[in-house]
Amino acid sequence: MSTLISIKDSRFISDYLAKMTDLNALTTAGLFDKNVPRYTSYPTAPHFHADVGRPNFAFWLETLDISKPVSLYIHIPFCERLCWFCACRTQGVTTLSPVVAYVDVLLKEIAMFKKTRPEGLKLGRLHFGGGSPTILTPELIDTLMAAILDATPFDEDYEFSVEIDPTACNDAKIEAFVRGGMNRASIGVQDFNPKVQAAIGRPQTYELTRDTVESLRRHGVPSVNIDMVYGLPFQGLDELKNTVELVQSLNPDRVALFGYAHVPWMAKRQQMISEDSLPGAHARFEQAETAAKMFADSGMEIIGIDHFAKPEDSLSIAARNGHLRRNFQGYTDDRCVALIGLGASSISRFPQGYIQNNAATTNYIQSINAGDWSAAKGFSLGMADQVRARAIEALMCDFEVDIEALKADFGDFAKPVRADCKRLAKTYRGFVEFKKGHFRILPAGRPLTRIIAAGFDAFNAPNHRHSSAI
Repeated sequence: MSTLISIKDSRFISDYLAKMTDLNALTTAGLFDKNVPRYTSYPTAPHFHADVGRPNFAFWLETLDISKPVSLYIHIPFCERLCWFCACRTQGVTTLSPVVAYVDVLLKEIAMFKKTRPEGLKLGRLHFGGGSPTILTPELIDTLMAAILDATPFDEDYEFSVEIDPTACNDAKIEAFVRGGMNRASIGVQDFNPKVQAAIGRPQTYELTRDTVESLRRHGVPSVNIDMVYGLPFQGLDELKNTVELVQSLNPDRVALFGYAHVPWMAKRQQMISEDSLPGAHARFEQAETAAKMFADSGMEIIGIDHFAKPEDSLSIAARNGHLRRNFQGYTDDRCVALIGLGASSISRFPQGYIQNNAATTNYIQSINAGDWSAAKGFSLGMADQVRARAIEALMCDFEVDIEALKADFGDFAKPVRADCKRLAKTYRGFVEFKKGHFRILPAGRPLTRIIAAGFDAFNAPNHRHSSAI
């Protein structure tokens, strides 16, 4: 047998060895065995406590600056079916009566919001999430939108997005949301393979999804997002590639590619998923890398660690201009100073800190019916917290922390962050660099972003249970 190696073969071997070297380095850095937060807030929700609650919510709301628009999040915690992979606070219903009763309570909370918020406040962003907001009937949608816009009218440059479940949606519901001003829709896909769908309890055909996308565009919705998930049970690389190709055929403006977080100790329904059916950490990494390359090759820009957008999309523009943000919905171009969450389990973010409503729908309903806010726990941000929150968000969005900018805004409170930069530059040598007051994650280190961000987290501890870093 010949021992000669062609130029083509030698390049393949060189690329293969380089990839193996990268994988070995990433393995040593902990990518495949560490569990860390997703950092949609800092500190993360497990650190919220009952000492911050109803009085804080009312005061923070009534003292908002009316010169700056706010975001409003409406949580609809109901689904006609419960997807086993989902860790959101939702409940399945077989009739509409619990949904109608919940909307009645939500209307009371909106009325309380109107009474408390300062006169002249405008709405820059509105998001309906769940659960499945499309479980609402057109009449309920119209009623909610009338109450919301009566409480806080849209700012001139607003965005109204809705999470869409194609299996619980029709033209009449889309028309109702469009009447209310919806101009962005987010469609959950996860994976189109029937075996994967069966394993997560979410049957949804490509044809139904395509028809929903076409209906949204036919009704004038200018932007459509698609949510995908990798690391699902029985999901191999071929299944993921096929789903990416089908998603690309829908021509979405944005795609969010989330790693499945298997947390059955927190989301009991995930106990329906056998851990033996889940791809391993290295397979998850290959799935994420392959999908990212496919979306990038199609012309989409890579946004942060797990989003993709067309170059002309506002998310891409925000990323290029340094205005990308991160909140509980993921990456966003939302620059509002406050996000107010209404509904069970929803989280509000004020300049002063975070507040979360009662997670249990029954407790939320009891509080609102009693004429009180349902704010159950939260966190008041001190200066030391704010500087770390800013650093972690900058790292998650831009892969860079400007220490001099932090010093200008926070003074000596930035010193511990600078010390963290020096320490992490040594720990993750080859993946990050720290020079001239800038801490930057190098391209080779971007898979480690959440792990590196955890190095700035004063609350992070090894005994906290989080999802996989990949």
